[in-house]
Amino acid sequence: MDSDSAIVALGALAQATRLDVFRLLVRHEPTGMAAGEIARQLDVPQNTMSAHLGILARAGIVRSERHSRSIIYRADLDGLRTLMLFLVNDCCAGSPELCAPLVAELAPCC
Repeated sequence: MDSDSAIVALGALAQATRLDVFRLLVRHEPTGMAAGEIARQLDVPQNTMSAHLGILARAGIVRSERHSRSIIYRADLDGLRTLMLFLVNDCCAGSPELCAPLVAELAPCC
């Protein structure tokens, strides 16, 4: 990940509805949710929800897949992990051992 990608992802989450969408999708992992159901649960018009989902998808923190006539959205936890690792990779003023527990939790095992 580079700085531009991180800025896009953080910018996507820096809006209340999109943050709510992402948090809702995290709670519904691994099955995901249809766009209409997300809109209903968050009381957001469907056309507005489509725009929010598009921004989150382009930012790499939400992904979608078609199931028959529905599009199911899921939180992209690998994208979030990549963003978090980018943010803490050079942390702690040259004392990486201070961040080692956090980095170990974020880094994929095996």
